[in-house]
Amino acid sequence: MKFEAAAMNTQENIDDSTIDDKATADAALREKLTDALIPGYQAEFDPDEAEKVGAFHEDALSEQDALDSDVDLIVVAACKHNP
Repeated sequence: MKFEAAAMNTQENIDDSTIDDKATADAALREKLTDALIPGYQAEFDPDEAEKVGAFHEDALSEQDALDSDVDLIVVAACKHNP
């Protein structure tokens, strides 16, 4: 019984510390975001923080979009060679 109680107590401490760590990390991230709004201030974010706040939103062309866009180049090239 003592072992089970100690194990449960340890798990509760781990859960509490995880919550505290997450709360602390979230508060630090909010502070960085607030600092980033100050003109001229260069806030530094680690990759995980940057991803959390959406700094790396992927908006690049897909491969198919890139292939479709080269049609304009073919038309321009054809016009230059056949005036």
